[in-house]
Amino acid sequence: MLAETICAAVSAAGLGIAALTAYRRRFLTAARITAYALVPIGLVLTGVVEWVSGTVFDPSVWIGFGLLGASWLLFMTTRAIERRSLGGAGKPAKEPRAAKASGAAKGAPVRDAVAPAASAPSLGAGSRQAPEAGRAPATPADDFSDIEAILKKHGI
Repeated sequence: MLAETICAAVSAAGLGIAALTAYRRRFLTAARITAYALVPIGLVLTGVVEWVSGTVFDPSVWIGFGLLGASWLLFMTTRAIERRSLGGAGKPAKEPRAAKASGAAKGAPVRDAVAPAASAPSLGAGSRQAPEAGRAPATPADDFSDIEAILKKHGI
């Protein structure tokens, strides 16, 4: 009952402000204020305010929200623990030697760690054109000359 009264008062105040704004011949702004002022009373008439106030002041609803939060916390904690105990590929981080030997005996290939150089980008000489006979290879300063020209063109 109190929430409905507050919404009605807010709507009445908003309509009063809209009337003053229309008196100043700002009709577009007055129409926008009127639209905002009608929202609270519309929510009261549709029953949304009664439903929300019944939900907010009901202790069993808050207990339900607490249980949902505890459930979410348990899910996230168990996932974090599971990810920490698993390796990057979804296998356990530390396999016993017996498991490796049995995997090799079954015919499954045993994969060891990848060499550190394997993750480096492969920028071989085959991707660039061979320098001309009369030109020396480009220095890093020459590589940025076209970028400098673009920046100077735009005044930067």
